[in-house]
Amino acid sequence: MSTYITLIILSGLVICSYMFELLASKTRLPSVLLLLFLGIGLQQAFTYFHIQTFNFQSVLPALGTIGLILIVFEGSLELRYESHKNRLISRSFLSALIILLATTTAIAIIIQHFSGYNFYVCFTNAIPLSIISSAIAIPSASGLDKQKKEFIVYESSFSDILGIIAFNFAINNRNITFSSFTRLGAEIVLILVISVISCLLLLYLMGRIGHHIKFFLIISILILVYALGQKYHLSALIIILAFGLFLNNADKIRIPLFRKVFLYSHLPKDLVQLLQLSAESAFIIRTFFFVIFGFTMSVSDLGQIELLMQGVIILFAVYMIRFIYLKFVARGDVFPEVFISPRGLISILLYYNLPAYLQIEEVGKGLLFVIILLSSIIMSIGLLLTRKRTPV
Repeated sequence: MSTYITLIILSGLVICSYMFELLASKTRLPSVLLLLFLGIGLQQAFTYFHIQTFNFQSVLPALGTIGLILIVFEGSLELRYESHKNRLISRSFLSALIILLATTTAIAIIIQHFSGYNFYVCFTNAIPLSIISSAIAIPSASGLDKQKKEFIVYESSFSDILGIIAFNFAINNRNITFSSFTRLGAEIVLILVISVISCLLLLYLMGRIGHHIKFFLIISILILVYALGQKYHLSALIIILAFGLFLNNADKIRIPLFRKVFLYSHLPKDLVQLLQLSAESAFIIRTFFFVIFGFTMSVSDLGQIELLMQGVIILFAVYMIRFIYLKFVARGDVFPEVFISPRGLISILLYYNLPAYLQIEEVGKGLLFVIILLSSIIMSIGLLLTRKRTPV
């Protein structure tokens, strides 16, 4: 393809994604679902016209990681802490933790049934399929009332973080002993210490950088810290969530020394600009990630009855566990929260990080694609039905 054709396609994708966002705000149909179908359509068009492309799968992990960082950061920048929200935060954390553990166990049993692998391998493969995708859940919750939206932001972010912790723990501990948990505790303490230091350092830099270009520098440092943490199997997504929460709530800290050294007069204005920059950057990255993911999928997988049945069984377990927990354990709102349990970006990232010796042939990209697609469709239908039930 010529340079101009490439530019036309790239700009066209961004325009389509923007139109999808507008459509999503009116219908609650997730734009991610439309982006996946757009990618599939482009794949068919490229195949029909015999257009040569390169291996897009090589860029998916990097795009997805940046997208995850930006989306979680954007969501956390919008969260304002109040003491009365302690119950909301604890409820969302428990929801993410208990549902993640229960869902992973259930999916592991299902995978073991149709694959025959031992439970450890099945459990590790089940983790990516058990995590709520904040990349899809957070934008999809934008039309909900404030409390429900904040619950989804916290829950999906906690689900991502806890899922990454569980995934790293599983692949690094084939034989779980007491020392495995002590090492996990030490790693969590370490990442919390790094989070505090990073938050203070980045806020200090924001107040001291006089150059008109500084927000991309801050985001680049965040990505660097995240990558270094993940390189050493630390759950560095905690840093991203902590920094966003810290920035948006720094003015609540009443320590005189802190206010003198770290707070500055232009912080509120900088927060607005940083939020806008992260939101628009996340929009671009999310657009290309899901279009490319749809482009690299095999449409023939959707015609495999056995694969579809496996996906349906897994999702039935996912939504049953979520419904039972929200209805009978948490005793909170069930609708539309029960439907907002999509799989997406984080599932794809962890799937690509599975070591070769832990990969199961039956749990391949085909099953992952089916679960992502069906969970997004279920969420869309659930949100549409809930909207119709909501009095105007």
